[in-house]
Amino acid sequence: MFTLARRHLCVLALGLASTIALPLAASAQQQLNVNTALTRDDPIYKGLERMRDKVAERSKGQLTIRIFPGSQLGKDEDVLEQARAGANVAVVVDGGRLAVFVKEFGVLSAPYLADGFAGIRKVVTSPLFETWVAKLKTTSGHQVLSFNWWQGDRHLITNKPVKVPADLAGVRMRTPGAPVWMETIRAMGATPTPMGWGEVYPAMQQKVIDAVEAQHPATVGSKLYEVAKTVTKTSHFNLITGIVTSAGWFDKLAPELQTILREESLAAGDFASKLTEESLAGFEETMKKNGMTVVEVDKKPFIDATNGVYDKLGYGELRAEVLKLLK
Repeated sequence: MFTLARRHLCVLALGLASTIALPLAASAQQQLNVNTALTRDDPIYKGLERMRDKVAERSKGQLTIRIFPGSQLGKDEDVLEQARAGANVAVVVDGGRLAVFVKEFGVLSAPYLADGFAGIRKVVTSPLFETWVAKLKTTSGHQVLSFNWWQGDRHLITNKPVKVPADLAGVRMRTPGAPVWMETIRAMGATPTPMGWGEVYPAMQQKVIDAVEAQHPATVGSKLYEVAKTVTKTSHFNLITGIVTSAGWFDKLAPELQTILREESLAAGDFASKLTEESLAGFEETMKKNGMTVVEVDKKPFIDATNGVYDKLGYGELRAEVLKLLK
């Protein structure tokens, strides 16, 4: 009797343990750490917050996202390497930095490619773009979640007026280190000086560099109006970025979590991009109130100066394909 009772108790205990264990197994969390050079005030950061909240809601907490502004996890290139190694990290990154793995991505960072968010979105949601995404996964082990995070046009931030490319002769200008960025700045007449975004403010302050090129939200977010006097609206880059993570980590997620992550990344990218569009006039007012002069300029001399960048870097044929998508 006693032995039988003990058996019943053991069976009951095992049943209870199984009942308790099931929810724990079902709620086993996956976490993605997203790195961005931008500040919490940037519209892109607001989009990342939306993505974080929607992913947690739809996955019922099985997939969570942590956001690290100000490049807390390292420079973009460093985080891309962490992702290649299989770490649960992602980074908001431009196509120029991905071109070292798959050349086609570099055309997204080439000068005067498309006009505004609506134009460039056609490219980064096209079947052509998805072939690049597949190639990146195979070549470097990276997974693109979405690439529709528009940060605005990039302009020249200087301490002297700039009207034509010749005015940039001898100017040391910070730009990302990817070839397409550097070649464009060189074609515009300046001396490209690659460095991390977090280094820009002190470098301008200490006159290590003379100028920088940036989009309005980043200029205001980093308070560059404290170390520079003039914004010349060249719109030389239409800055589209994406969220890129580890393909190895992504492939280990349950299929439904993969779908949630990509869908919410795309939705959040549209959300953030529209916020950017709506915020540009306000950012200009902030710069003016803080003593900056915002100058409209004839873009044609800059377009003409940078037109040869495509052929020089081997993007001539690809540019023609992209322009077909923009018609």
